[in-house]
Amino acid sequence: MTDDEQKAELIEAARKRFSGPVNFLLSAPELKFLPPADVPEIAFAGRSNVGKSSLLNAITGRHGLARTSVTPGRTQELNVFEVGEPAAFRLIDMPGYGFADAPKDVVRQWKHLVFDYLRGRPVLRRVLVLIDCRHGIKPVDREIMSLMDKAAVSFQVVLTKGDKIKPTELAKVHEATLGAARIHPAAYPEVIATSSEKGVGIPELLAAVLAAATGQ
Repeated sequence: MTDDEQKAELIEAARKRFSGPVNFLLSAPELKFLPPADVPEIAFAGRSNVGKSSLLNAITGRHGLARTSVTPGRTQELNVFEVGEPAAFRLIDMPGYGFADAPKDVVRQWKHLVFDYLRGRPVLRRVLVLIDCRHGIKPVDREIMSLMDKAAVSFQVVLTKGDKIKPTELAKVHEATLGAARIHPAAYPEVIATSSEKGVGIPELLAAVLAAATGQ
């Protein structure tokens, strides 16, 4: 089987998996409130206005599964979604970071929660770090990537809102992002450009999630 055939097969398997049950399970303000660590988990991280909820809704094909907030940085819990019944794996929506108006104690709480999760969750297979393609990688994103390196957690960069800039600009951002990710030992060597609105890159992202969750 060629690489293209394997990729097409994985995309189809991912489509079938995500066309089945996907349900919100719970929100956990601390690690102790998470469900038992008995199935693989894929986490989503990104700045508070990066379009994380929209992307989660797009990949699950369910509008409103992940709630978008009018107040960036409002959600300060780990939101847990189960894929399959019984769950084959879970998606973890991590609280957004980089919100300018948050009190210092909220930022401190966020750092504790996220680092506890990264270091203390043995079933975590990969973190998808979402980057708005209109803005590229910001210093706060580099902080998060370094945090992944420190926690020895594999992460993959995903560009969001790819429909908001011209294809030539997107190609430049993609290349620059790939170069920036390469310097991090924990980074997966592929960047996926997506558009929740247009559906661009969603099949490839689904395949990446399934591959990470199943160890393919």
